[in-house]
Amino acid sequence: MNIDVLIFSLVSLAFAGSIGMTFVILACALPGYNLWWPFFVVLFYILSPIPTMIARRHTDSTSGNSACMETAIFITMGFLVSSFALPIVLARASAIKWGACYLTLAGNVIVYLTILGFFTIFDMDDSDYTMW
Repeated sequence: MNIDVLIFSLVSLAFAGSIGMTFVILACALPGYNLWWPFFVVLFYILSPIPTMIARRHTDSTSGNSACMETAIFITMGFLVSSFALPIVLARASAIKWGACYLTLAGNVIVYLTILGFFTIFDMDDSDYTMW
């Protein structure tokens, strides 16, 4: 992979991640919303890639599908669904306003696409950065 393409990819991912986090912070800090409950989705952002990274270290790359990797994907999807469900449940319970819920959901989409892009870019076999 060309170093210019790699730098452009990193800058694009950083920009997209900052836009997603801006949506989440706006959902918490706008004058009409003013509650920090939607910010708990950041915990899911941190926890979601961990099972997959652990499973990649402990599985054979030749087999592809193993019980460890399937379990890690299941746990990761549980985190992902929970991060989308949390703002909806909070809005249904009237703990936050629906506008904050929509901003949080938009931030979720952008941040998870950024995480997916990071693992897609750095999982290529021809790159020297796959040791991360």
